[in-house]
Order: sequence, then C-alpha cells, then structure tokens
Amino acid sequence: MHDTGVEGLVVEVEGAVATLRIDRPQARGALTAAMWAALPGILAALEADHEVSVLVLTGTGGVFSAGADIRELRGHYASAEAADAYHALNSAAERALATFAKPTIAFVQGPCVGGGCQLAAACDLRFADTTARFGVTPAKLGIVYDADSTTRLARLVGVSTAKYLLFSAELIDAAHALRVGLVDDVFDPTEAADRAYGFARTIASRSQLTVRAAKDLLATDPTPDRLTTWRADWEAESRGSADVREGLTAFTERRAPQFAWPHPPKGSG
Repeated sequence: MHDTGVEGLVVEVEGAVATLRIDRPQARGALTAAMWAALPGILAALEADHEVSVLVLTGTGGVFSAGADIRELRGHYASAEAADAYHALNSAAERALATFAKPTIAFVQGPCVGGGCQLAAACDLRFADTTARFGVTPAKLGIVYDADSTTRLARLVGVSTAKYLLFSAELIDAAHALRVGLVDDVFDPTEAADRAYGFARTIASRSQLTVRAAKDLLATDPTPDRLTTWRADWEAESRGSADVREGLTAFTERRAPQFAWPHPPKGSG
C-alpha cells in the first residue's frame, strides 16, 4: 500500500496492476476538494512507474463514490471565484485520468454518482457488479455540468442517453447501464472482483506497445493529420520492437508470449 498524502485515496500495486481506491465508505465514497486536488499528482506518479501496466479505479466496502462531498459544496459555491476554483480541480482530475497513458478500468460496486460517475466515465473500461447504481446529478443541484464531461458522456453512451441522464438526474441500475453502453460488463457480486482484476491482468500480459498505441489513437478523432503522425510514431516503433519478435516467435512455438516487462512508456527513453 502506498501513501497518497491525502485522506480518502489509497494506492495498492500487485504485479503490473495498480489500484487507486476511493477509501471513504463511511461517507459513501464522497470526494473532497483535497481528493480532487491530489488525483493529478497520484496519477502522474503511477504513469511514471514502469512496473505498472494497468490501473483499476475502485471504491471500498461495496461503495464506489456518491460524488462530491455535499458538506463542502455550499462553501465552494459561496462565490463565483470559489466555484471556478472548485470546477478547475474537478476538470484537472478528470483530465488527468482521461489522458492517463496506460489502460484504466473502473470497477464499480454500489453508488457511482455525480463526480464518481464523472471519474468512471473518464476510464477506458467500466466493469460493475449488480449492486452498482449510476447517475449524473448536477440538475438536482443547479450546477452546469462541465463541457468536457458532457462531451465525454455523450461519446460513451450517445447523445440521447446523455440527455436522459443529465436532464433527469435519475439513477440507473447496472443492467440499464450495460444496455446503454455506460459499462462494458456486469458480474455477480460473488465473482465481480475476480473477473475485473482478471481482465486487468490479461491486459497487463499483452504487448504494452500494442495496447498503448491503440489507446493513443482512440483517444482523439482520427483526422488525416493525426493518422499520419500516429503511423509515423507507433508503426515504426512496432517494426523495431522486441515485442513483435517475441509475439511471432511465441506464435510459431505455440506458447504464450513473454513480452518484455516492465515496458517503459513510449518516449520515456
């Protein structure tokens, strides 16, 4: 277990999989301003750790996050300046998670609401158990949802479902979330952790060159200039990499590949 320097956030690393845990079950995983502020630095450290290939964001005690700490919100919205400063913390944390160079998985149990759903949506993949409940609830508080968050939600679930969630501020269950694409799979609570972490370990066992190249391309719209740059950067690296040699040799020898690990992120030298 790693000390994050802020109450309510815990980092654990097992093999190539790191867990960033929202650790406030007594407060339903409520996110304080200090937690929002700490997230970019924590994520930067995990991104720089060459032994970490996959990040799982989850909660504690069957609770993901019920969103922002309501006890703090009145102060954050006491003035326009305070509100702007608070929104900047939220946006920076979400952006740091959305642009994290390695694969990210949100493993959701229980409430995943407001800021919690905002963070889950910023991950690459979302797995849930049947206890999960999702909601995007700024309409209950008179808050205008962040533009990047709104756009990301619409890309994930489609414009109509984004409107459904934002207009109503109603919670949906895990089955509904699966139907609309908000989550990628739903498991029984007795097997959910094993299934989610098993998938994380599967990703970690694959060529990280392949995985990160795919993530890099899919992070933005594939404009012609973007595709040209991506091909120049990643395809050239693949042709000269140890990963492709090992992958082809393992296939020929009918064995599981043993890709170089830890695999430094592209450009790390």
